Amino acid sequence: MDNVFRPESHNNFTWDKLGDIAEGREELGESMPVLVYRLLEYSMNDILTHEFGADKGNELFRKSGFLAGSEYAKNALDLKAPFGEFVAALQKSLKDLKVGILRIESFDEEKGTFVLTVGEDLDCSGLPPTNEVVCNYDEGFLAGILEAYTGKHYHVREIDCWANGARVCRFRGEVVLEPDITLE
Repeated sequence: MDNVFRPESHNNFTWDKLGDIAEGREELGESMPVLVYRLLEYSMNDILTHEFGADKGNELFRKSGFLAGSEYAKNALDLKAPFGEFVAALQKSLKDLKVGILRIESFDEEKGTFVLTVGEDLDCSGLPPTNEVVCNYDEGFLAGILEAYTGKHYHVREIDCWANGARVCRFRGEVVLEPDITLE
């Protein structure tokens, strides 16, 4: 396996580079506190924002989420399943992994639009109110999953967030002709 931290392999993330977690963490296992995940996410976001500005930092988080969502969908979900079965499997997997509780509020296949919520979202549930939406990684993650499943490009943005006073994260998405997120 390549060293994922070497510069020449840096832009080549694939699912197999996650390694064998069960083998590598025999005693500690796969679980870890949300606190540790948020330490990584929010410290990285802080550095990206200081280095590149808020807009670029958010764009980079979306791209990273998109890559993760694409790889997740390709490796952990059945991309050939009928829509209802696909959504049910996605809901179950996100809940099992303790990422959040996914609910579809609306989905118009003909128009290519949707609104969904994620309750108890890993990224933000329990944050103090700051009057902003903060789940840029999730925006990309959802867009990556949907593109992998449908073959269409999606523009996904969070419209409600725990950080802006909502009790769930709500995302609105729509099919777009040109990719909203590119990994170049």
